[in-house]
Amino acid sequence: MKPHLLALLTILCTLVALPAFALELHQARTSGMVGEKFDGYVTALKPSPEVTALVAEVNVKRTHEYARISKENGQPIDVVAKLAAEQIITKLEPGSPYQSTDGSWKTR
Repeated sequence: MKPHLLALLTILCTLVALPAFALELHQARTSGMVGEKFDGYVTALKPSPEVTALVAEVNVKRTHEYARISKENGQPIDVVAKLAAEQIITKLEPGSPYQSTDGSWKTR
């Protein structure tokens, strides 16, 4: 992996938790309402209008950021997203659900 790409992914992890929804995302993950998927996006595990809106907001922002990094580094967007997922999942708080690469759900 290019060192430049790794640095950008580190920045991405910081940007993923933007202040506008960081607390909500954190709470939604630790309460099991939202899970981190191995593809770099979140999903609603306990859907409600608020959770669905949060998931959509987070995924749109991640898509834009993954596309930017993809363009800057000449990497496919799905590669960037999966690399970001690895970083995000390793930094999850205890109790946060995540999807492993085999598709099963686990809790950090």
